[in-house]
Amino acid sequence: MPDIDSQPPTPGEAPPHRILKKFAYLLTARWLREGLVTVFFILLARRSTTTYGEFMLAISLGAILLLVGEFGLNLPLVSLLNDKNRPPGESLGQVLLLKGVLLVGALGGALVFVHWQGYAPALRQVVLVIGAGVALEALATTFFVAFQVEGRQDLEGRIKALGAGVGLGYGLITLFLGAAPLTIAFFKLIETLVFLAAGAYWLIPRSPLRWPSLKGVWNIAQRGLVFALIEIAAIIYNKANIFFLQRYGGADSVAQYSVTNQTVDGLSGVVSGLLLQAVLFPLFVKLWDEDKNRVTSLAQNTARWLLAAALPLMFFLAVESDRLIILIYGPHYQDAVWLQKYLVATIICGFLHNLAALLMISMRRERLLLVFYLSGLAVNLLACGLLIPAMPLMGAALALILTKVTVAALTVSYGQRHLSLIPKKPLLQITGTALAGLLAYFLTHPFLPREAAEALALAPTLALAWWWWRQEE
Repeated sequence: MPDIDSQPPTPGEAPPHRILKKFAYLLTARWLREGLVTVFFILLARRSTTTYGEFMLAISLGAILLLVGEFGLNLPLVSLLNDKNRPPGESLGQVLLLKGVLLVGALGGALVFVHWQGYAPALRQVVLVIGAGVALEALATTFFVAFQVEGRQDLEGRIKALGAGVGLGYGLITLFLGAAPLTIAFFKLIETLVFLAAGAYWLIPRSPLRWPSLKGVWNIAQRGLVFALIEIAAIIYNKANIFFLQRYGGADSVAQYSVTNQTVDGLSGVVSGLLLQAVLFPLFVKLWDEDKNRVTSLAQNTARWLLAAALPLMFFLAVESDRLIILIYGPHYQDAVWLQKYLVATIICGFLHNLAALLMISMRRERLLLVFYLSGLAVNLLACGLLIPAMPLMGAALALILTKVTVAALTVSYGQRHLSLIPKKPLLQITGTALAGLLAYFLTHPFLPREAAEALALAPTLALAWWWWRQEE
């Protein structure tokens, strides 16, 4: 595990339990929510591929609305709340007002979009209800950022667990009762309303909101514009292929693609959203002005552990895709089996890119980062337009992979030039163990039981990780 203390470590010092506990709070809540989400969507997928595809389409639209509503404000909010000359309630009030205005516009745009796409009335209603539930999380994340700055990840974890229990509990009950898709679709809106109510209950008494001035709101909007464009570009290039797929392949193709993308993207989200953004990013921001060498050391150590986690995970998901997909989702998702073998390539890209991107923001290179994201968006839209009409499922997968590789190459190469993000020695070590594992697998899998060959493939990389861990003790 990377050393992520806020103080310089002494030789042989173990990773600090206090920081690990913060990550554990968020990870526990994430596991609880993801467990409920997994059960919910497995049951939904088994009930109807069409309904499952419609829900995935709605969540994809909601994710775009969420990013519009957040307007990139969560990242600069970390700095604003660390400003001792500014009352926290003032910053929170300004950000909440700005997000509220943006959400009104985003939801209005969503209404126009679903009419323009000619969705059937039932699909239109499901898309708007789920989309609104996802979009309103933009307000809830304001409270979550405040908890992270205060070091109260435990409160954030409790709220997320509570919201998941109530919202997804409702969804599971209505699903078991055989309710109509529109009735089930309210699960997300209920979850988000619990986030908002609980966040306000715990935070506002300690940091009373102040009525924001228009000048203050405008200054924050200008400050967040670059981050907003970054996040909007990211969500579009992550989700655009879904809308192309809906048009050229239909809801069933969206369902096949979403089954595996939910798994792959969810694992990337655990690392980028919890460890990197919620725990390490506030530390990068603080240390960049205090001790750049410390940032470099921390980034390099994090990068090697991300590589050590990504490669075995990619191998496991690829070789076990037939068992995992069919066992969990059922025999109707044969196309998802081979799709997962391709989409695992995005895991390592996502891990390293998110680390490099947050470092660039800490270094105040967000404008260059925006150029990288816009380049990825251009690649994505071109690939979607050229590939998906001819081969919908394969085209959707290739479009995403090409985009992720492009953006990761740009951000990681920048980090490599300025911070030596991935030192040569760990890179050679992890590459050597990965190649040794693959060689062992291809030589033994025709003769050994499947599980034994896979264990031999993973053994070199896991042994290297154990050796790294012992060195840090």
